[in-house]
Amino acid sequence: MATILTEAEAKTLLQKVLSYSKADECEVNLSGEERGNVRYARNEVSTSGSLTNQNLVVQSSFGKKVGTATIDEFDDASLEKVVRRAEELARLAPENPEYMGVLGPQTYLKANGFFDTTANITPDTRAEAVAKSLQLTRDARLTAAGFMEDRHGYSAMMNSKGLFAYYPSTNVNFSLTVRTEDGKGSGYVARGYSDITKLDTAAATSIAIQKARGSAEARAIEPGKYTVILEPTAAVVLLENVFFNMDARSADEGRSYFSKSGGKSRLGDKIVDERVTIYSDPTNAELPASPWSGDGQAQQKTMWIEKGVVKNLSYSRYWAQKQGKKPLPGPNNVIMMGGNSSLDDMIKSTQRGILVTKLWYIREVDPQTILLTGLTRDGTFYIENGKIKHPVKNFRFNESPIIMLNNLEALGKPERVVSTESDQNYLIPPMKIREFTFTSLSDAV
Repeated sequence: MATILTEAEAKTLLQKVLSYSKADECEVNLSGEERGNVRYARNEVSTSGSLTNQNLVVQSSFGKKVGTATIDEFDDASLEKVVRRAEELARLAPENPEYMGVLGPQTYLKANGFFDTTANITPDTRAEAVAKSLQLTRDARLTAAGFMEDRHGYSAMMNSKGLFAYYPSTNVNFSLTVRTEDGKGSGYVARGYSDITKLDTAAATSIAIQKARGSAEARAIEPGKYTVILEPTAAVVLLENVFFNMDARSADEGRSYFSKSGGKSRLGDKIVDERVTIYSDPTNAELPASPWSGDGQAQQKTMWIEKGVVKNLSYSRYWAQKQGKKPLPGPNNVIMMGGNSSLDDMIKSTQRGILVTKLWYIREVDPQTILLTGLTRDGTFYIENGKIKHPVKNFRFNESPIIMLNNLEALGKPERVVSTESDQNYLIPPMKIREFTFTSLSDAV
């Protein structure tokens, strides 16, 4: 059986699985994908590989007793066996008081996240893309370590109440670290796209080369509060900790930044600068996403923070019913609106500040304030009188993205970026922030 099923093929298979069900309710999730990658280090390809994967997950329920079983074989006997296994587990399970039952048919937005150009990538396509990058670093007498991975696949679900959903998607991620021969300079770049024709490995590599060369003679400067210009790659790893926290239940139960005393949440509160608007939209052309969530609920365009005000928190169906609210699934993509400042504009308007390429090793210090710590890396530069003066040694920082978004000075145009912490893609603008807190120096390059 093919790894990637068409909508009609997925529907036929799911109907067959459901025909075996004897449970009160049954939900079946089906997914298939093909991945390919090339990894290189010290200017040589070290590994290349590909992976195909198919999975079928059956969830059966008798009342509020729920059982789940998974299989990757698709002959009739195996399909019937996995349904029986899910039913057997459901009968053995204790009742789940939060089980809400399966949804009836839904209407989904049209989202296009599948590109034939990416689905048709061959090992030769990967080799050519990586060769362009390696040629540049070898000619520059620099050392490159990079990774390119592409995937195409689909997910589908069907249940005993007649719901059916299907979404195919493609993605390619490219990341690269370039070092000077003496190891003193380091530059980094990451790119992610649904359509590989947008990926220019040579242009990306040129940026990493420039940063590696520019950061070689780093000088130590005193830690403290500085105006910083965060490139989207740096900003995203802080911001996603806000996105992950936008859940109504943890807020209502007093477990997150979005909690307020007295069992209330920050819904409706202005929490950041009014230039901050964060939303999700599965139909976004630059960052398409599945128009349905894991339990089959339809995803709509949703404002999470609009002009600095918390507009929505996600509600599971159980928590929504308990609180008398409408369910709202968590987002499948996140987009932050930007402004008109270019990176050059931000640098020119800075008397004294620091340009940050990348933040990494992010750890939570205090969940109630989303206070985070981590390190700068791969190109940190001192700005004086509107110009980049020299590279600086890396810092450890302690900062909350909420405080950061209250100290906003300027925003650029949103770019699709890959988070180095979660591997997820987002649309995030570069940003200029005042009074960003660096606490100590770090010896890493």
